[in-house]
Amino acid sequence: MQTAIELIRAERKRQIDAEGWTPEHDDAHECHELSEAAACYALGVKTAVAPDGTRVPLWPWDESWWKPTDRVRDLVKAGALIVAEIERLQRAA
Repeated sequence: MQTAIELIRAERKRQIDAEGWTPEHDDAHECHELSEAAACYALGVKTAVAPDGTRVPLWPWDESWWKPTDRVRDLVKAGALIVAEIERLQRAA
């Protein structure tokens, strides 16, 4: 069985190799989109409920990109997106 870190590393590699989400692509997401997407996968939701009861969208991209699966897989996606955001911030510094 792979460790959590190994799963996240493999997912980040898959995001780059299979999806084309390269560091250059990630660098264009300067408005917290990567961390917002990570939060959605970590929480398992793409919207929140405001105090007045209205639904507030959290997912930063087109709904077709929202692809939750099972809890572990979603947390792995969240971890890989956090890695992408950290690396983006490091490159920007």
